[in-house]
Amino acid sequence: MTDPTRVLEAEPRHDPEHISPEQRAVEEQLISNVLRSFDDCTDPRLKQLMQSLVRHLHAFIRDVRLTEAEWNKAIEFLTAVGHITDDRRQEFILLSDVLGASMQTINVNNEAYEDATEATVFGPFFVENSPRIEHGGDISGGAAGQPCWVEGSVTDTDGNPIPNARIEVWEADEDGFYDVQYTDDRVTARAHLYSDEHGHYRFWGLTPTPYPIPHDGPVGKMLEATGRSPMRASHLHFMVTAPGKRTLVTHIFVRGDELLKYDTVFGVKESLVKDFEEQPAGTLTPDGRDVGDRPWSKVRFDIVLAPAAS
Repeated sequence: MTDPTRVLEAEPRHDPEHISPEQRAVEEQLISNVLRSFDDCTDPRLKQLMQSLVRHLHAFIRDVRLTEAEWNKAIEFLTAVGHITDDRRQEFILLSDVLGASMQTINVNNEAYEDATEATVFGPFFVENSPRIEHGGDISGGAAGQPCWVEGSVTDTDGNPIPNARIEVWEADEDGFYDVQYTDDRVTARAHLYSDEHGHYRFWGLTPTPYPIPHDGPVGKMLEATGRSPMRASHLHFMVTAPGKRTLVTHIFVRGDELLKYDTVFGVKESLVKDFEEQPAGTLTPDGRDVGDRPWSKVRFDIVLAPAAS
């Protein structure tokens, strides 16, 4: 198969502003016919989604005067995305992420509510049934990286502590890989814990480092063809759930990271950029843990959950 991200030499196109009335009528009649084909759909939401999709898709085709060769390349590309996707790798999520579709869907579904913590992209590397750790536990599981002390609180928008909130955390190791990207079934750099009776939490993780999204597949080729980097800004993932509260999926990012403005999935929000304070080797840790003769970092992330109805 030819490279599905390589667009063929441009074929002659008509200026969309100078399409003849007769041609315009043919194109608009087709749109009407396709829209009518959903008239008997008994699910109002599904009907709305399908008809809106048709309108926007046809508007794109007509706006750029899409060639048949380009449409065939698009189909080849999506076919390649499907072929590389399996239960460990979700190329469609990567595609959604790099086009900003994931982030925009999150924006639409997590409207600002008072001072609630902002949401960002979920990413393709979350895994159910992560190990549970107690407060002050270590999520690394032996993954390589600089130790990082993470602490904070979970409250509602009125400042009331939320005890027993479930906090899922996961991240890449210092080489830029998540555990699921290895082939030995390791479970590292991920865990869950619960906020205590005062809404506090604390654990040891790894100081986040930048890494590329998987770019050895069709999405990576698309980024290369369009002159874009596959790099993500350094971050640590959180998912926080509590009864009666809106589920929060977010990250925290490292202040000073040069990639904050160029995150390939557009996930950075200023409120989520935190100070990861570097501690020299030999500095006493908050819980007295011996981290050996090496530096470590610390960060505070106070989480505010919006009510579920918001």
